[in-house]
Amino acid sequence: MTAPLFHERTHAALLGLAVGDALGVPVEFNARTFLKENPVTQMSGPGTHNQPQGTWSDDTSLTLCSAESLCHGDDLVDMGQRFVSWLTKAHWTPRGHVFDVGITTSEAISRLDAGKPPLEAGLRDVNNNGNGSLMRIAPIGLYFANATPELRRQKAMNTSCLTHGHPRSQIACAFYTELIAALTRGELWGVAFNNTRNLYRPWIAENHPEEVEPFSRILNPGLPTLKPAKISGSGYVIHTLEASLWATTNAKTFENAVLTAINLGLDTDTTGAVTGALAGLRFGRDKIPSRWINALARIDDLKKLCDQFALACDNANPTPRP
Repeated sequence: MTAPLFHERTHAALLGLAVGDALGVPVEFNARTFLKENPVTQMSGPGTHNQPQGTWSDDTSLTLCSAESLCHGDDLVDMGQRFVSWLTKAHWTPRGHVFDVGITTSEAISRLDAGKPPLEAGLRDVNNNGNGSLMRIAPIGLYFANATPELRRQKAMNTSCLTHGHPRSQIACAFYTELIAALTRGELWGVAFNNTRNLYRPWIAENHPEEVEPFSRILNPGLPTLKPAKISGSGYVIHTLEASLWATTNAKTFENAVLTAINLGLDTDTTGAVTGALAGLRFGRDKIPSRWINALARIDDLKKLCDQFALACDNANPTPRP
């Protein structure tokens, strides 16, 4: 893949993610019934967290830490220490302080800070399947876009383990990463989504049969046809992945995708972020409303990191796979 393509698609994914995150921050935890009467249509503030317009959350912060780490090579120890710097020193925060962090993520990063190896830091109980690793995994799909599916899966699952070690979270990250990689290589949305389902349906059945049921709707072509009432905006990793796939598939524009996802309610920032990366890649960087991009906190810093990361991705992917 050429450098200009990585530049455009890196910006599309990371800025799309940050935009979706910032749109969702002011209404996080609001119920769908409230948002039906007061739908999100524009960037706003101060809202739930009393933050100015354009403020992104831990979703974007940890995504940026991940991308920054990959600029220096594939090293989970380094990535984990950047997570520690975010939590303890406000590294890659939008306005100099951490205002939103999940319990599972916080505990895992504290374990990293105490010297726990990266693959052992994430909690592994079935109740630790929030969306805290899914929300930050997009850079892995970009960086390993031209790797083999097997290597990309291993990298995604291992990277999930920094904060979320249960197989369900790891598989969700691997599925999402595979889709991000396909879109980065230029596959059309329908083809990419279908190929990813076809890749993971037999793999999950063979390697993690206990996870077939949790992933059943994601692996079913009928997911996009479900009514909104059947789609949840909660912070459960399966719900977030389902919602982002459903919203992106049914959307006609980037704007429609992220707003539909956010107006599902509850964990609006993360649903918006995960959807934003997919929709950014599906519709393209130039289809993300410039008014939303320009409203983002630290936009110049974000664009600079996108440029640096695009170069790292280009260097990591010298030969596209057929």
